[in-house]
Amino acid sequence: MANTSSRTLTLLSLLQTHRHWSGADLADRLGVSERTLRRDVDRLRELGYPVQASRGTDGGYQLAPGAVLPPLLLDDEEGVALAVGMGDAAQSGIAGMEEAAVRALTKVVQVLPTRLRARVNAVRAMTVSATPAGPVVPAEVLTAIAQSCRDQERLCFHYTARGGSQTEREVEPHRLVALGGRWYLVAYDLARHDWRSFRLDRLTQPRNIGARFRQRPLPGGDAAAFVRASAQIPRAHTVVVLVHAPAEHIRRMVGQWGVIEPVDGDRCRLTMVSTSLDWPTQALGNVGAEFDVIEPPEFVDHLRDWGTRFLNAVGRSAAPVEDLSPPESSIPPGSRNS
Repeated sequence: MANTSSRTLTLLSLLQTHRHWSGADLADRLGVSERTLRRDVDRLRELGYPVQASRGTDGGYQLAPGAVLPPLLLDDEEGVALAVGMGDAAQSGIAGMEEAAVRALTKVVQVLPTRLRARVNAVRAMTVSATPAGPVVPAEVLTAIAQSCRDQERLCFHYTARGGSQTEREVEPHRLVALGGRWYLVAYDLARHDWRSFRLDRLTQPRNIGARFRQRPLPGGDAAAFVRASAQIPRAHTVVVLVHAPAEHIRRMVGQWGVIEPVDGDRCRLTMVSTSLDWPTQALGNVGAEFDVIEPPEFVDHLRDWGTRFLNAVGRSAAPVEDLSPPESSIPPGSRNS
């Protein structure tokens, strides 16, 4: 089920009521065309769900009577991946996802084997998710765009540019990308005859107009790299250092902003991810302990630059301070205190 869309899950939920649905009623409930509905039914069949279809005036869809649905089978790695994925969903910047992710994971955990349930609960209990820093995107906007990308159907929407100007866009959607705390749509703009990236928090009223298209090749082939270049998103640095201090001390100083792994009683490995090397430098200065840089090499250069400026400041501060006050003769007579 990992690759099943949210709409297909809704379809399965409707069919599990065991009532007979006409194609028109199901398509209306899902907000799609009957052609798209037939594709979703085919996906359920590929996953092993026995959906029966009948033609004619009373035609429609329903699950086969007495059908046993495929069980939820997960290996250890899939169970842990599910727990981590739900944690990511909670901080995804999508409106309503935090509560929905908790509800979904709770339902899934209840049907897992006892041994695997314990592992998943351990991951949940020991994982701290940061509050999303970027703007929140409505879930219905994200799902509507994702479905258009998947079905290769043209999309129209209102878009507000950085300067505040508003335009109506018609695009061939390609991929959704999450970068730098924001969601982006990579698409071919039909009016501008070029590829563009659109911030989803500036996009409203997405509408699938039902026109299919053949996917064009994206320049470079990497949607995330395209967004990073077009939106000028800074590259994240992963700083890893060996700190000569107990892990508990560093954990109190750094908190949730770094991953701390004990090496022995007096040392620990600290990993920090930041788009700027300034923040890890400040954090390490605050811990009050010696440390060795493991990676990246450019962090050593950054520390050297900071250290040189600090040592220069110490040298200047140790020298006699030059009297920079103006000479007595240059002060206007009316400005002297009596």
